[in-house]
Amino acid sequence: MSSRRQARGIVPRKSLGQNFLTDDATARRIVEAAEIERDDLAFEIGPGTGALTVHLVERAGWVVAIELDQALIPVLQDALGEARNITVVHGDALEVDFAGLVREAERAFGRPFKAIRFVANLPYYITSAAIRRILECGLPIATIVLTVQTEVAERVTAQPPNMSLLAVSVQFYGRPELLFKIPPSRFYPQPEVESAVLRIRPHAQPPDIGAQAFFRVVKAGFSQPRKQLRNTLAAGLGLNKAQVEAILMQSGIEPGRRAETINVEEWKELTKIFMSIKKSVA
Repeated sequence: MSSRRQARGIVPRKSLGQNFLTDDATARRIVEAAEIERDDLAFEIGPGTGALTVHLVERAGWVVAIELDQALIPVLQDALGEARNITVVHGDALEVDFAGLVREAERAFGRPFKAIRFVANLPYYITSAAIRRILECGLPIATIVLTVQTEVAERVTAQPPNMSLLAVSVQFYGRPELLFKIPPSRFYPQPEVESAVLRIRPHAQPPDIGAQAFFRVVKAGFSQPRKQLRNTLAAGLGLNKAQVEAILMQSGIEPGRRAETINVEEWKELTKIFMSIKKSVA
């Protein structure tokens, strides 16, 4: 594939974090992990040269591929051949109107989709922002399958006492799992770090608490991760330590614990109590 790419004059753009997947067996495995069916809509972020796209159009009812690099679009279209069940969008996945693209795809498909799924080989520099953008877009997403740095996948799937703001943010919206790892040799150019395939299954029911209030409390807790919650929450939420200690005890949380030891359900309970006591948290 590298010789074909060079023949087409394609030079991966480091500024866009481009590392193209070159192993077809791995591409098939990634697409299979998304569990796409013929009545589904599949979004792909960063299709690049089409390694995943060619398999997505075989499985999905319709594919919306969002590519930031205009120079890659003719290459992608060439790889797709006669495929007609796809819309290629030149744009930034962090800014596009996903809901609007769903409506356009449904008109082209002729009927509503059974499920919406996301697949992406994400440029590493936009990983956190892209995950947040997908999870917060408001669509009823069935599965999200992402190729990310192994370190990121491990952080997202972490459990106490190794939680982070990223882990809490993802687990608030869904259940993540690290499926398998991909060596650098399966990309061109080879990245300096190992990659992993992360699958996120959004919760069937939306969170029973407002995201704005939840993340205000969580961000306050993680503002100084190595400090005790009684200190970080007091500073971050404008309360005195005695108030915070009372709220923590009411939540069943020892005031001396640190944010990295708190799971999502504990954060939810803590937020509910803060909301009931201090309206400004909401």
